[in-house]
Amino acid sequence: MLTKSRSWKLQDAKARFSELVRRAKTGEPQSVTVHGKEAVVVVDPEQFNITPKNADRGTMKGFLEASKKYRGMLEGIDLDRRGMTTLRDKRREIFDGDFLDEDET
Repeated sequence: MLTKSRSWKLQDAKARFSELVRRAKTGEPQSVTVHGKEAVVVVDPEQFNITPKNADRGTMKGFLEASKKYRGMLEGIDLDRRGMTTLRDKRREIFDGDFLDEDET
């Protein structure tokens, strides 16, 4: 039977599934337990919206474009610098010798 904590035993949830769904639709998430451990939570889909993260939001460019204050400041500015950076091979500074992954000239 339903307790005050909105938790249902699996057997009761199966027997009174319509009531469980009705309560979840009113905005009260309903927990179902199996052997005393929480197994699932039934929630209204309106409250359970998962929006995928925008991959660009973690960059300065993403921050500026999402910001109301700074939006539009990047017009005409190219912040994509991938490919412009050359990486230095530090192995030569640390070790002596030939490296198998280098091209032979």
